[in-house]
Amino acid sequence: MKRLLLFAGTTEGRRLAEELSKDWEVTASVATAYGAQLLPSQVRVLTGRLDEPQIEALLRQENFDVLVDATHPYAKAVTRNLQTAAANAAVPYLRLARPQSPLPADARVLETAEKAAAALAETEGPVFLTTGVKELPAFAPLARERLYVRVLPTHEALCICEREKIPPSHIVAMQGPFSEALNRALLSQFQIRHLVTKEGGAAGGFSEKVSAAKACGAVLWVLRRPAEQGLSYAQLLERLRTLSRSQLQIPMTGRNPSCKSH
Repeated sequence: MKRLLLFAGTTEGRRLAEELSKDWEVTASVATAYGAQLLPSQVRVLTGRLDEPQIEALLRQENFDVLVDATHPYAKAVTRNLQTAAANAAVPYLRLARPQSPLPADARVLETAEKAAAALAETEGPVFLTTGVKELPAFAPLARERLYVRVLPTHEALCICEREKIPPSHIVAMQGPFSEALNRALLSQFQIRHLVTKEGGAAGGFSEKVSAAKACGAVLWVLRRPAEQGLSYAQLLERLRTLSRSQLQIPMTGRNPSCKSH
């Protein structure tokens, strides 16, 4: 059975791990112990953040046949590290690209969290941040009584909230994605005027946030999604199922053109 290394930082990544384990010997790499708990039991799991040299060493030492990148669309630094490590180790790289969602015409789209924070500083009313804890420090200029945040229910996330002085009553610690009804309930509960999100696609519950914001009269702020290339979930699954039964060389689909093999 061929060996596959999967970086599974998304909902689709967890689904892929389960599906691919039928045809591949799958090792899944996740950043946190919480992420590891969400993966199926039949998959070998590596926990902890890896830099590019560590990824390359892992690929070489364990002779993986292919590397699959199912990390979040906004995790560009991780994707660059995976592309470089795969190219250096001469291991084929395949990228799962999450389909983009249409943006409402009245959405306020910003390039970065810092720009969103600067623009929000010129507004009034409660702000609901659903962008994750990594972006939380960027909103430091905003008064803490204005900020409500939704984060994963992990010790690390709560520690970051504490460090950023977010009041406990302003923290929603839950695993998504979330329904429109739950989003609406939270927006109403906290009388939210501004909802800040990433364009995470259908798998990230983006449309449910859009609908909830519209229903509650909240302004939608969207951090612009980085451009990416890759395969859809169905395309990637079919490609890997075919390759698992083939003796042909796996193509280097999705490799960054700037990454050169040594």
